[in-house]
Amino acid sequence: MFNLFSASNVFYLIDKLIRFINSIFFLILIIGLTFALILSPPDYLQGDSVRIMYVHVPSAWIGLACYSLIGLLSILSFIFKIKNFFLINKSIAPIGLMFTSLAVITGALWGQPTWGTWWAWDARLTSMLALMIFYLLFILSQKIIKNENLSNKVSAIIAIFGLINIPIIKYSVNWWATLHQPASIKFIGSSTIHSSMLLPLMLMLLVLLLYCALIFLMKYKTEIIKIKKKNIKRL
Repeated sequence: MFNLFSASNVFYLIDKLIRFINSIFFLILIIGLTFALILSPPDYLQGDSVRIMYVHVPSAWIGLACYSLIGLLSILSFIFKIKNFFLINKSIAPIGLMFTSLAVITGALWGQPTWGTWWAWDARLTSMLALMIFYLLFILSQKIIKNENLSNKVSAIIAIFGLINIPIIKYSVNWWATLHQPASIKFIGSSTIHSSMLLPLMLMLLVLLLYCALIFLMKYKTEIIKIKKKNIKRL
């Protein structure tokens, strides 16, 4: 049974998943963009600038989800001493940083015509900027600290400490007066977004999740190869 987790089987599974995602990605991308850019209606107040939402919102969700996963795996790695969690975190972190940065940039592009300013130091925007900084600190600790065990511990501490910021981002629009609108999609309670906008939003979320999976699998495979090369050199 343990042969299922051998390097050759892991590489085979990763390659199959990459090929599968590649086979469906561009079709779903075209469908998502068609709904987001053509079929979805303009907002009655924001006009066509509301279409930025179809990239901004999923990017923010993914940035938060990636960091939450990194924080959770960091806690588990301290408890159970599973080194593979550090490898997974190392592969996820650049993806999370990319989408958090994309959320901040698209938020500025959306905010300028909507609020009349590119940036405001309110709670939601500032806490998202803080999330970017935590991502950068996590990645830099992996790059700068040469001792692998020490870099894993330092990056894990950064990730766990940064979890404090996640509920602040989530509830900032409820706790403080901000320019940012409250959540339109609620898992508990009724959502305020119309189905004509919800469908393209979910399609674009699927597109970006597939892209995340593709990048993660390629990055994870590369990290495994690096470790194997290091082990071979030590022999």
